[in-house]
Amino acid sequence: MSPGLTAPRGTADVLPEQAAIRLRVEQTARELLEAAGYGRIETPAFEATEVFTRGVGAATDIVEKEMYSFDDGGGRSLTLRPEGTAPVCRAYVEHGMHKLPAPVKLYYLESFFRAERPQAGRYRQFWQVGAEALGSEDPALDAELIVLLHQLLTRLGASDLHLRLSSLGTPAARSEYRDELIDYLRANSDRLSETVRDRIERNPLRAFDADDPSTGAVMEQAPRLLDRLPANDLEHFAEVRRLLDSAGVAYEIDTTLVRGLDYYTRTVFEFTSDELAAGQSTVGAGGRYDGLVELLGGPPTPGAGWAAGVERIILASPAEAEPPPAPDLYVAHDGSRPAAFNLALDARAAGLRAQLELAGRSLKGQFKHAERLNARFVAVVDDETVTLRDRSAGSERVVAHGDVVAAVKQALEA
Repeated sequence: MSPGLTAPRGTADVLPEQAAIRLRVEQTARELLEAAGYGRIETPAFEATEVFTRGVGAATDIVEKEMYSFDDGGGRSLTLRPEGTAPVCRAYVEHGMHKLPAPVKLYYLESFFRAERPQAGRYRQFWQVGAEALGSEDPALDAELIVLLHQLLTRLGASDLHLRLSSLGTPAARSEYRDELIDYLRANSDRLSETVRDRIERNPLRAFDADDPSTGAVMEQAPRLLDRLPANDLEHFAEVRRLLDSAGVAYEIDTTLVRGLDYYTRTVFEFTSDELAAGQSTVGAGGRYDGLVELLGGPPTPGAGWAAGVERIILASPAEAEPPPAPDLYVAHDGSRPAAFNLALDARAAGLRAQLELAGRSLKGQFKHAERLNARFVAVVDDETVTLRDRSAGSERVVAHGDVVAAVKQALEA
């Protein structure tokens, strides 16, 4: 590589010491979600652009400004996936998963891509862990997903967490409210930001997400969707809250919470952490999306899910990276390379953590390197025998080549 080249702006290398923390996120998510019946799914890094324009919504920030789309050379538009729910629903339809017993529970841990302004906790290539459950409109499913995300964040040590909760009702229930909100925004259009004015007709609820102070002042007096929901939507939301109360998960009802994706219906939620910068405090979020599968060509299928940013989880968690485990055995040699090479292979085959001298150090240098690695045993190999040093006990003995692995394992077990 030419000197001076760096990773693209808005991306980040994951170094070995950081990978250990990320592995803990993956292991914790796998244990927690698989215990609740969720199976892992992986979708391609790029999808047909239509998966997102139809599923996420053409008037969303993701589709309008943040997608990396390209022509595949055959006249087809492809997009690097900016989020995980639409691809999972596409896979659900494509593979006939609606024939499986409901709900179909899936989880993923993959990289995603958005053309956003890079800052702490926000990268153009980032990782998310997510869970999706399809085929049930039971409010207990919403509550289970929220509790699972709460447990994941808590187990990983995310601090100062707050759960915001609301309901958007069904699309039919939103229709009348949408007209009321549009009328209100039109009446106050002179005080709205240009961005909000431009999408009054297409996506009026997104006005609640605006950062502009003048728009914020207008929205403080705006009518609230939660106050306009019919009885069946309110009862669904009340049952979600009852189950969260019974599980001991605290939350705050936030009538301005609308989320940024068009596919949400009924329950929406968001976990934030005070450890993260203002404006970038969301650690994980999700909700119900009962019409998304149908939008992507499948049968009418209720669904709910969430996604949490791996980088943001790590930023919200005070735990530092653990050093890699020390080798059980460091194999040194002074010319007997084949014998040393085979000893290291035999030790690894027997389940030992073993490293071999590979940098051409002198024997003295090899001892120093074994000390740096904090290796428990050092085996100095010559053509006839092996001198086995126990650095913990401060002792050494001469053993036959074929007895080294057994001697190390016996000492470690003792």
